[in-house]
Amino acid sequence: MNIVLISALLGVATLVLQVAAVEECRVAHVSVRPPGSNIYLGESVLLQCTVESHSTYVKRYQWYRWSQPHTALNPRHLVSGDSYFITAVTREDAGEYSCQAECWENKTRVKTQPVALSVSELVPPSLSLTPNTRQMLTGENFTVQCPTSETNSSGWKLKHFSSDRTDRTKAVRGHNSPPGGGVNTDKSEALVFNATREDSGLYWCEHTEGRSSAVSITVSYGNIILKTPAFPVFTGSEVVLYCQHRTGNHSKITFFKNGAEIDTSSSSSSDGIIKMTIKNVTQEDEGLYKCASQDRKLESPGSWLSVRPDRPDRGSWKWIVVSFGVVLLLLVPLTVWLLWHYRSQWFCTRSCWPFSKLDAPAEVLPATKQDVTEVQWDLSWMEMSSLLDKQLYPGT
Repeated sequence: MNIVLISALLGVATLVLQVAAVEECRVAHVSVRPPGSNIYLGESVLLQCTVESHSTYVKRYQWYRWSQPHTALNPRHLVSGDSYFITAVTREDAGEYSCQAECWENKTRVKTQPVALSVSELVPPSLSLTPNTRQMLTGENFTVQCPTSETNSSGWKLKHFSSDRTDRTKAVRGHNSPPGGGVNTDKSEALVFNATREDSGLYWCEHTEGRSSAVSITVSYGNIILKTPAFPVFTGSEVVLYCQHRTGNHSKITFFKNGAEIDTSSSSSSDGIIKMTIKNVTQEDEGLYKCASQDRKLESPGSWLSVRPDRPDRGSWKWIVVSFGVVLLLLVPLTVWLLWHYRSQWFCTRSCWPFSKLDAPAEVLPATKQDVTEVQWDLSWMEMSSLLDKQLYPGT
């Protein structure tokens, strides 16, 4: 009897656990960090697929973009389980994203509602990162500084979504003017970090006026990293990539772009750091870079270099030049037509434009009736004279 009762209780418990697992897999959603549906060019964005309560029941995740399964063709898009990470946003990243979670029990699948992301053309306030790099070794110091607000420099909050899925917030104090007047630096306080694994993740600043762009920082316990600029660089500028290692002499370092070895003739070395300079950056220089020792025993994680077409100030001047050129194209033909049309009035000399009555040519008076009579009389007299001559002198 006891055995039957125990078996019944175990069966009920198993059924409850299965139902609970199925229930827990019915609700899922995609969260975006930094929060919001508007993302900015060049920044880093993280999408996370969350199943309510017990994600331990999830067997696998499948990501979708525009309802199509994700395929790892874009090196800027990194997918790992429940995370979809965009290293550097471009205009092509706008769209709808969703994920599907498959649970262990009964192979239940649940798909989230799509999240629509739009890419903004506006340049957001940018936080400052020193040194300007996406990767750093543990123990290095780095500083993060929120941008300056036009109304209140003390209103910024630094947000950090760490690699252990923890949201952290730190208020940032501003420097106010001293009593009695003085110069206001209008800059928020720079926060100094000593890099540990927990400091990896996304950083951005929030304010009542909006938020700054987000940047991704990776802190490595390894022996070698490649430091590329954390923010987009502009075409025409000069960029230096730093291959940094902890110990040993590794002067023979090879650089790679998108998995292919690249020329390092422009590289130079110092203590623990090998530099590679890219002069006059073009859009073709954008890509995933890494460095490795010649024996390939040390190899850095990949680091993305983002390139923007042009500086904002150069872009404004470009529009000014284009507008001026359009105006010239319209004015030149109009000026030529006016000169041709009014040339007889603007460039006429004394011979064709009299300035006084003395210079004017004499007018020919019209013939009167008396003039006509005199002419007719003269003609009749000449005919009579001719007849008289013939009579007096026949044969003439």
